[in-house]
Amino acid sequence: MSYTIDGTTGPWELVIGLEVHAQVISKSKLFSGAATDFGSEPNTQVSFVDAGFPGMLPVINRECVAQAVRTGLGLNAQINLVSRFDRKNYFYADLPQGYQISQYEHPIVGMGTIDIELESGETRSIGITRLHLEQDAGKSMHDQHASKSLIDLNRSGVALMEIVSEPDMRTPEEAGAYIRKLRTILRYLGTCDGNMDEGSMRADVNVSVRKAGEAFRTRCEIKNVNSIRFVMQAIEAEARRQVEIWESGGEVTQETRLFDPARGETRSMRSKEDAHDYRYFPEPDLLPLVLDEAWVATLKTELPELPDAKRARLMQDYGISRYESAIFVMEQVTADFFETVATGRDAKQVANWMLGDFFAALNRTGRSIENSPVSAADLGALLDLIKDGTINGKIAKEVLELMVETGEAPGAIVEARGLRQVTDTGAIDAAIDQVIAANPDKLAEYKSGKDKLFGFFVGQVMKAMAGKGNPALVNEALKQKIGAPAA
Repeated sequence: MSYTIDGTTGPWELVIGLEVHAQVISKSKLFSGAATDFGSEPNTQVSFVDAGFPGMLPVINRECVAQAVRTGLGLNAQINLVSRFDRKNYFYADLPQGYQISQYEHPIVGMGTIDIELESGETRSIGITRLHLEQDAGKSMHDQHASKSLIDLNRSGVALMEIVSEPDMRTPEEAGAYIRKLRTILRYLGTCDGNMDEGSMRADVNVSVRKAGEAFRTRCEIKNVNSIRFVMQAIEAEARRQVEIWESGGEVTQETRLFDPARGETRSMRSKEDAHDYRYFPEPDLLPLVLDEAWVATLKTELPELPDAKRARLMQDYGISRYESAIFVMEQVTADFFETVATGRDAKQVANWMLGDFFAALNRTGRSIENSPVSAADLGALLDLIKDGTINGKIAKEVLELMVETGEAPGAIVEARGLRQVTDTGAIDAAIDQVIAANPDKLAEYKSGKDKLFGFFVGQVMKAMAGKGNPALVNEALKQKIGAPAA
């Protein structure tokens, strides 16, 4: 996809790489037994290890390692059977030890790929450089006291997967698609919940610009961006800033920056550190991490069906479109809901109802499919009532609204409110006679050749029957009553 920023010297190309920090789903932290529940009271989930007490030794969490391996397998990446933890030394108030246990030269996961699809339908493969495990820092809170910063160490020591992409993205849209796809994969795998608003997934965005065909120029890193929309806005803002610097004869300085969504601009945070600034060296309290190949193979056989495979299967098994399947597989629970309803039914009709009235009702009431008042079984039962002629499509829409409002089953609603459609030909004929008698002028116009008025008569008959008439029977009876218009 072509995307450039126009400057006074012509177009500039963007070069984008992402470092996504994904919090591992586990009951305890990477090197301690402290809990990881989100939203707990500050400093209530902190062990002596997390607080950096002298003499406290880290002990690796096997489940966190397994989660990293599952993620690597889900990214079609190389699993390194031997990896190593290192100390990354830097000072920050919420880093009690004065260093972070991370991985640098020998990560647990190597090269992989993610395939993304853009709005145009174009598909691109984005390279994964590596995935490494590391412990999170605590959280500094600067708005709790007038003159002091407070520290919450609940997050200190929580396991993170840092997933580093190749600089393969060239547009903000590609970066957004990459994060969405990565988040979907992580959720399917059950290795990260992907809740960016809670900080369990956040991105560092590396941006540079260049003229077409040039080597990479100096990049800047935008730190801790916590929404896909902000990632895309930050890329645009930072790229324009760099273009202005280069075109004014300046030099872009490698640095770490922050994105201000309110102003739509990035601002300097600190000069960008290189690896030597962190004085990496092997973590002396942890042996190299050696994985059993058979264990990795077992984890691979236990992986769930991932989004791309599920999308292809839904298209093959249910005959739905590429667009429809893409919507359903974005969340595993949505795909499961669709399959439950579609099994044994007209899958295309199910897709139309879910993407139309059902999702619209959920959005209007602020519900998600996880807490939908309408179960998959009840939505299927509603469609069965249409198929067997108990109600028509118009009444079904009304019934769905009542299902969302009350949580009742469709059959109960239809019976309690007398919503069965009328199939009695006598009642239909009576309604038609009533409409014809009330609209002699329209009948004359129809007879004279205005054939579009047939729809008017259908609508009036359905209105007279309070929407309960069987549409097919109404159409057939009308044709017999008023005949065909003049040629």
